[in-house]
Amino acid sequence: MGELREAARVQLPTVSGEFDTRAFRVGSGFVYLALVKGDLGDGQSVLTRVHSECLTGDALGSLRCDCGAQLELGLRMLAAEGRGVLVYATGHEGRGIGLLDKLRAYMEQDAGADTVDANLRLGLAADSRRYDDAAAVLQAVGVRSVRLTTNNPRKVEGLQAAGIVVEQVIPAPAFPQLRNQRYLRTKQERFGHATLLGAPLFAERPAQPVDVGSLLGTADPPDGRPLVVLKYTQTLDGRIPASAGRFGRGDGEAETLISHALRTTCDAVLVGVGTVLSDDPRLTVRAIPGRSPARVILDPDFRSPLTAAVFTPDALTYVMTTGAHADRAKRQALAARHIAVRAIQAGPGGLDIRAVLQQLYAEGVRSVIAEGGAHVITSMLAAGVADRVIVSIAPQILGRGTGAVGELLDDRITDVLQLDNQSVHLVGSTVIVAADIGASSARAPNGKTTADPGPR
Repeated sequence: MGELREAARVQLPTVSGEFDTRAFRVGSGFVYLALVKGDLGDGQSVLTRVHSECLTGDALGSLRCDCGAQLELGLRMLAAEGRGVLVYATGHEGRGIGLLDKLRAYMEQDAGADTVDANLRLGLAADSRRYDDAAAVLQAVGVRSVRLTTNNPRKVEGLQAAGIVVEQVIPAPAFPQLRNQRYLRTKQERFGHATLLGAPLFAERPAQPVDVGSLLGTADPPDGRPLVVLKYTQTLDGRIPASAGRFGRGDGEAETLISHALRTTCDAVLVGVGTVLSDDPRLTVRAIPGRSPARVILDPDFRSPLTAAVFTPDALTYVMTTGAHADRAKRQALAARHIAVRAIQAGPGGLDIRAVLQQLYAEGVRSVIAEGGAHVITSMLAAGVADRVIVSIAPQILGRGTGAVGELLDDRITDVLQLDNQSVHLVGSTVIVAADIGASSARAPNGKTTADPGPR
């Protein structure tokens, strides 16, 4: 191995705080960065992450992997600790095969290979990364022993072999996105990574774990439209609670955690304008480590106020409207804030829900979690475009108020919605039921489909 040489040192301000950033030319010829937070003192028990370079995930936000989210989490962990080091290891792209070959490996994955076999098909190593350069950088900044945040046992072995004492391994939580579940599963099953799928949301409640993977099931996106997951909350008598206060003690916080975990798994979260007007939700991911999906508002009459929380710059936002009511000044104001306004053909009582989903599919959206209101949920069930349902049932009886699901057919029930692959979870006093919606979904009479966002 060649000589390690420090080439630059600057204070780098980030959204996770300021880091003393030192660049080293390492023995393999690459430039590694050490982002140091706080005073490392004697270099013992330093919270550390060695992050493998991933341009597509770190810089471009690719959902094929979890690298970008892991980088953000690592920096936040250091900031919260007030002392630690993140080593950014260049030359690790695609587990060491480089950017171009990684993209070629993606082509093999699209043809059916997992991430290991994709490399092997190209005649490349499944994982050619080394960690002696990272160890040398840690030693150069004064680190002697680490509490390493990683899911990868090879990083632990590599640092130890190079003289770094690993006192503790801290698993880095991964909340899967539907696009990268196979990638995460491959790392777990073929590389021995710490559990990435099936981890409970509530570490402090081991008797009541909730596995986001089991809530989502294994349904694949259908051809021509996104996978649609319906997520809503109701009371025992099928009403929509007015607020989290309707839940049992502590259940409101649990419901928020579950909702945010489910949002981060999908490409987009969708609600009707009634929900925007009544609840003013942000529809972002804040309660867990994870990236916020695109936000979709069904607003046929273009009633969403410019002050709505969904128009903050936290995530890409689409407003689906008929176009007839989209006044020019409001459209221009939203365009200036990089909000996408899309004209969709009308359906009875609102928007044509199939046209909405076709537009989202054309935009590259492959999965949608619809959180309300009742008319949106009903229209998707009636149109036969809902693939899975996740319902939280609060142990209260309201006796009045908005029903969670309205009438699916005009005159009589001719078909029952068959629910398959059910799972049931208890969180506090709230019951969560998840199931696939069978192929014999009910449809509106004469094949018509609607998306009436309604009051909720």
